[in-house]
Amino acid sequence: MKKIIYRIILVCTITVSISVKAKMEATEHIQKIVFGAGCFWGAEKEYASIPGVIDAVSGYSDGNGVAPNYEAITEPVNKNNPNNHAEVVEVTFNTNEISVEELIRHFFEGHDPTQLNRQGNDVGTQYRSIILTTDEKHIDAAKRVSDEYQLLLTTAGYGSITTVIKALEEFHPAEEYHQDYLVKNPNGYCPIHATGIRFNAEKIAEVDNSSLLEGKNIVVIEAEDYCPYCEKFKKDVADVYQGTIPLTFRLATELKGLDIKTPTWATPTILFLEDGKEVFANQGYMTSEVFYQALGAFKLGKSEAYSVAFNEGTDARFCKQYEIFKNTPDGIFIDKLSGAVLFDT
Repeated sequence: MKKIIYRIILVCTITVSISVKAKMEATEHIQKIVFGAGCFWGAEKEYASIPGVIDAVSGYSDGNGVAPNYEAITEPVNKNNPNNHAEVVEVTFNTNEISVEELIRHFFEGHDPTQLNRQGNDVGTQYRSIILTTDEKHIDAAKRVSDEYQLLLTTAGYGSITTVIKALEEFHPAEEYHQDYLVKNPNGYCPIHATGIRFNAEKIAEVDNSSLLEGKNIVVIEAEDYCPYCEKFKKDVADVYQGTIPLTFRLATELKGLDIKTPTWATPTILFLEDGKEVFANQGYMTSEVFYQALGAFKLGKSEAYSVAFNEGTDARFCKQYEIFKNTPDGIFIDKLSGAVLFDT
């Protein structure tokens, strides 16, 4: 089980005070679904390795009248008990990186869904093939993907899918020694009984990030679907931004080649990059004031210019810049950070 602590703060390698609201103004893209595909040791390890999966937890579900623990579900009397709990894995995933349909395809490809109450030599109702969720859209997606896979299986000579698709009532985490079992015990018994039949992989066009690998860049991670905080950031900041540091929008699936440390499950997430590597980032909406303060730290660093711009408000009298200004011909003065016109002489 991956243990991940999300820090909803502005992580900055430059010492700068940037205010962060207690409640993050962002659209979260974290969802859960529960899969039963035989022995949960191998299934948990498989799901945990999939990009976009945040956590995978072994457990028990869909039982009635049987205690949700390993000793109870493996009692001989419960081997053929239809009310026995199934060995399952609760998968928490980032929909910015992987869709529920993709996860369900992994589920079907990772075991033999045509076997009833067994996977290979593991026999009993606890090993049944099952999909459980509290989201009606997940149920619809599971049924669609199941129908697609049935066509592929039938063509290959396999029988009917036995997978049960239903609403989740309760998930019970398994005992601690079952969590990350195959990581702790690499030679542990848990064979894979997949059919070898795979869905046709859809070819996804890659985005060219070469321009983001040089110099300083700002990347805004937006949602594939509607995100109110993304739209607000565009309206308040991005649409009027005229700064010299390029500002680019990307989906979480379009960050290939970039060295990103911040989780991408919240939109917008604003990344400040140098030579393709994250310097610091902010999860959630940034006001114009907070954005430009962060931009100032990113562009100016711990310089006198940053101190004047954000702490003092003006240069001291008789400073070098004033002497230069006195001898400057008429023209338009531009703010170095935002690119906005300051005044016209």
